[in-house]
Amino acid sequence: MEKHVLQYTSLLSDAFTGRYSAAHIRDDDWRIVGGSNAPEGAYPYQISLRYLGSHNCGGSILDESTILTAAHCVIGFNAQYITIVVGSNRLSSGGEVHAVAETRYHPEYNSWLIKNDVALVKLKKPLAFGDRIQPIQIESDFVDGAVDCVLSGWGRLNYPGEIPDQLQHINLKTLTTKECVERLNDDSVDDLQVCTLTYRGEGACKGDSGGPLVVNKQIGIVSFGYPCAQGYPDVYTRVSAYKGWINENRY
Repeated sequence: MEKHVLQYTSLLSDAFTGRYSAAHIRDDDWRIVGGSNAPEGAYPYQISLRYLGSHNCGGSILDESTILTAAHCVIGFNAQYITIVVGSNRLSSGGEVHAVAETRYHPEYNSWLIKNDVALVKLKKPLAFGDRIQPIQIESDFVDGAVDCVLSGWGRLNYPGEIPDQLQHINLKTLTTKECVERLNDDSVDDLQVCTLTYRGEGACKGDSGGPLVVNKQIGIVSFGYPCAQGYPDVYTRVSAYKGWINENRY
């Protein structure tokens, strides 16, 4: 079965045309399947990472100048054409558009195994925090299985399908690493990652890549899965495993 990292369109991510090796793609283009419209202002840390003006990935606000996302969301993309939109639940309207100064991804990112899939984006001008624009804290502790969490994003509602205009959210539950390996039949998944699975028909999809998985604090970054919500776990970069790198490299 083909795996995919979860970005937006083939024009942007080349997810189906070989950017990540056509023989080995872990879905780069998710939207939340089985979720619902998020209340206005419920996720003030959520951002839309756009390339040439189109939504490509999700991400989260760490501080006034730093955005957290997935490495596969920035590798191969010229920072000059990346913008970050904050403060709106809609892709089509509202919010603030911020230019990007530079991007920085983990030096050991492996596009074949989709490992160390974490990156930081530096904004040219700092954010002004308010009711709809707020940072999120990142988790320091290891989060094991059977923990309730929430995913938000603008990934596709089904696969193939349309990108929603309205931000989506869904309640999910974490798996242990052992459970994730067994359900995916993929022993490359390890404790540097965290997985979720509730029911078939619920989960991440293309366009959710880079977005935040949260249990009060952010525990995961959407990384890869089998598109979409087909009863297999979704895999996220485990934020606590990279907290040192994040804090050393944040802007």
